[in-house]
Amino acid sequence: MEARSVRGLSGAELEHGISVFLDQVIRTLELERTAAPLQSRRISGRAGGGKPALSEIGDTAAQHGKELMQHGFTVEEVVHDYGDLCQAITDLAFELDVQIEVDEFRILNRCLDNAIANAVTEFGYQRDIVVADQHAHDLNARLGFLAHELRNQLSTATLALSVIRNGSVGISGATGGVLERSLVNLGNLIDRSLAEVRMTAGLPLQSRLFSVHDFLAELKLSASLEANVRGFTLKVSDVDPLLAVEVDRDLLLSAAGNLLQNAFKFSHPHGEISVNAYAVADRILIDVEDQCGGLPSGDAEKMFLPFTQAGQDRTGLGLGLSISRSSIEANSGVLSVRNVPGTGCVFTIDLPRHALGDESANAEQ
Repeated sequence: MEARSVRGLSGAELEHGISVFLDQVIRTLELERTAAPLQSRRISGRAGGGKPALSEIGDTAAQHGKELMQHGFTVEEVVHDYGDLCQAITDLAFELDVQIEVDEFRILNRCLDNAIANAVTEFGYQRDIVVADQHAHDLNARLGFLAHELRNQLSTATLALSVIRNGSVGISGATGGVLERSLVNLGNLIDRSLAEVRMTAGLPLQSRLFSVHDFLAELKLSASLEANVRGFTLKVSDVDPLLAVEVDRDLLLSAAGNLLQNAFKFSHPHGEISVNAYAVADRILIDVEDQCGGLPSGDAEKMFLPFTQAGQDRTGLGLGLSISRSSIEANSGVLSVRNVPGTGCVFTIDLPRHALGDESANAEQ
């Protein structure tokens, strides 16, 4: 019998399914030799599959499939579990020079067929339950974090507005700044959540050709408000107006916006945030450079994991970089990070290069 990984199961647990199954096969063979051979179907189940019917082998095989799933086995190992038993029986018969009759082998195959079918069916059912529970848990966790952050920002904005309404302070003062920051943060949360919904739902991309120059202008316009509110200098480089990318503009804007939000969040106060776009061979690169001071060795890639946050500012869900990477990869791009010790991080969006005019050329072709 082929040796297979038992994943730490004890002998008693391994024998549960096989020992009971062997006993059921023996009883089935015995009943087949009586005057009422059809009584064996109560144990083995009927041949040929079809509509499920109650049988002892079906019941215990289902329990065995559930047990193997709970101990981390794969569905292939569930099938091989019974296949190994069949191989062991035939090998033992050969070694003892015992001939297995055709009817006996037919009955053994019926028992194995029904056992495998029921074990695999229950294995799949139990696995679906585990997956559904995990998805529900992850969804509840994300919804909980999102609701918490939205409530905090909305509460802050409401309080600031109440103070301004009372007339004791002006809209241009510090309280107005609090209101402005809260509204900016609310907008960021909503934009990031919409991008995550699109990526999770697998909605089709709305790809189109557009100028990188125009895209950076839009990105600068939307990010300038947050830069001013937080006290940062935002510098966006000039780029050849003919350089273009062909991607889902909303997803790219969301990804780049997340990178800028991350830069504003972790950079030293009153620092400079830079956005530079340039072409290298057949690629368009967009760098977002912050002044966070750099990262400890080995921490760069960890930032892309969901619910991961670094630094003292723990606001947000810890999903921004994870969503950004998914959005870029969905557009045949790459999002990477380079650590600059003592200075900060450079996040790079790498996309296929196009030029304005490609759209008409493609249409002619």
